[in-house]
Amino acid sequence: MLTFISSRDHRLMRRLQRWRAPQWVRVWMLWATRGGDGWLWVAAGLGILQFGGEERYAALSAAGMSAGIGMALYLTLKPALRRERPCAIEPHIWATLLPPDQFSFPSGHSIVAFGVAFPLASFYPPMTGALLFAAVSIAVSRMILGMHFLSDVIVGSAMGSLIGWAVCRLFV
Repeated sequence: MLTFISSRDHRLMRRLQRWRAPQWVRVWMLWATRGGDGWLWVAAGLGILQFGGEERYAALSAAGMSAGIGMALYLTLKPALRRERPCAIEPHIWATLLPPDQFSFPSGHSIVAFGVAFPLASFYPPMTGALLFAAVSIAVSRMILGMHFLSDVIVGSAMGSLIGWAVCRLFV
């Protein structure tokens, strides 16, 4: 099964590495991945502090706890599993970002994006669409920019969602 997943990951990676994305996709993916570096969540947190109503402290505590657990998890798993990044295997045709660390599995950006989006969506249901758009954009950008394989992003997104759900149970 792992061989099957790995072969599919590498096939998609080669296609994405050679894809000459339109300029608007490039800009969107670069902004999404940089948003996933943390500034998007800081901006969301500041907005919630200002306009989040009486649930703001619980919402920010849940999102912060979820992000912290997610970061601890990926910082432990990546060096243990040691999966090489796609950009280390084959150079990307247009993206020249430096990866934040050496290893690929699981996607830390995806874990944190979904781990933060889930609790915030639970506290602010009208924002669910925007939060999911941001989380999916961040996760997809990591593949398109050559930082991660599809399985890295899928597993990271699932882990983040599960962490976010579990943390929400403590606050809701």
